[in-house]
Amino acid sequence: MRKLTIKDFEETFRNRRPKSMGLYRYYSVLVPLVEKHGELHILFEVRSERLKHQPGEICFPGGRLEKGETAEECAVRETMEELNIDKKDIRIIAQLDHLHTYSNFTLFSMLGVIDYEVVSNLSVNQDEVKEVFLVPVSFFVENEPEVYYYDVIPDIGPDFPYERINQRNGYNWRKGTSNVPIYRYEDKVIWGLTALITRHLIKLIIEKIQ
Repeated sequence: MRKLTIKDFEETFRNRRPKSMGLYRYYSVLVPLVEKHGELHILFEVRSERLKHQPGEICFPGGRLEKGETAEECAVRETMEELNIDKKDIRIIAQLDHLHTYSNFTLFSMLGVIDYEVVSNLSVNQDEVKEVFLVPVSFFVENEPEVYYYDVIPDIGPDFPYERINQRNGYNWRKGTSNVPIYRYEDKVIWGLTALITRHLIKLIIEKIQ
């Protein structure tokens, strides 16, 4: 390899967009707002029982980013595919905050609007979606979720070479704590990352209007 120069670094990073270091997967979801009879609702999906991963769980429309795709493009594409609607039926308001998980994936979320007329005439892709349902935004404003906490603890193998890092008696590895919010709405249970995104969205709205 030839000798590297400042110009090499300048050209490499001139138009590069920063991303997470490491082996990360990237996903994006749409948080759809739906105005029904003058009241705002959030649309949720129930995943098809045919799916290999997380069958029957409640989620937002979304999926894995394809190569060269933006978070917004992914959320819109996946929503179109899962709900069988057109691109014109989805109006994006903003990109919300994203999540970096300990299981090596990043989850982006987009806030958008779908007309109730479109939602009331849905014929979802049943290979991916069992059903959709609406929850009034007021429910989340008025009801805090149950929250469960758990520790994320490093599991370091016995072959780690502590002597090479001058830590012959082992090392005090950093630990973490994660939380799982759970909302119960009628016969539906909204939990996990979907509930985290929902709770954060409602928190931002309440802080803004108070």
